[in-house]
Amino acid sequence: MQMQKVYKMSNSEMEIMKVIWGSAAPVTVAQLLNIFESRKWKAQTMATFLTRLAEKGLISINKQAKTNLYAPAVTEQEYRRLEAQHLLSSMYDGSLQNFLSALYGGGEINANEAEEVKKWFERAGKSD
Repeated sequence: MQMQKVYKMSNSEMEIMKVIWGSAAPVTVAQLLNIFESRKWKAQTMATFLTRLAEKGLISINKQAKTNLYAPAVTEQEYRRLEAQHLLSSMYDGSLQNFLSALYGGGEINANEAEEVKKWFERAGKSD
């Protein structure tokens, strides 16, 4: 499933998604509660986070017997790419130059950084 719209995640939702993305298999509420034991979240709190993530199209829910299994609906890379595109579009009028200028605040970048950026643009240009 590909996200059509970028949905912001809360910090807690992002923490949960990182666990889901990092899991080799779908996870259950019980597994997540165990992983986040130090947070002392109740099952209902976790269920609320998972419902929100599902509503945002970020996870899928599959019912197996009486247990819901949660799996990513988008990859972490896809989400990060969409977030970056949204940031570039909304904050910098879609201009990578405006973004880089803001990132460096008009300051100088060192030769190594400039070379890395140059190589990245060369590779990116070859993929078209």
